[in-house]
Amino acid sequence: MASRLNPYLNFPGNAREAIEFYRQVFGGSLYVSTFGEFGNAAPGTENQIMHAMLDTDSGFTLMVSDLPPGMEHEPGNNISVSISGDDAEELRGYWERLSEGGVVAMPLEKQMWGDEFGMCVDRFGIQWMVDITPKQG
Repeated sequence: MASRLNPYLNFPGNAREAIEFYRQVFGGSLYVSTFGEFGNAAPGTENQIMHAMLDTDSGFTLMVSDLPPGMEHEPGNNISVSISGDDAEELRGYWERLSEGGVVAMPLEKQMWGDEFGMCVDRFGIQWMVDITPKQG
């Protein structure tokens, strides 16, 4: 799989409503995971969206999530740029360059869902997420 870059939108509890709206607008296939599906969800967040991805027939990809407890929703901090794929070397290189001189919010490391994932804010204040999916077969 080639690496891809797409917007990642954060919501204060209404991500499901938003991504369903975007699916009505753009069409496509929707994948949704809740905080409860991965355990250790804070009380009241079990059915909130940890990650949802809409892939459209036009080739658009849009990702969304609800903000977990402790993260405030402020206009301007509700969008990140996500880079994902299975070329670990390429993606780690992006991570190193993006995080250099910035702030690492979550180190790039193996997560409970099996991917390597990290979050950082680059030196210009842009939020980035890097997700490395294990190669198949």
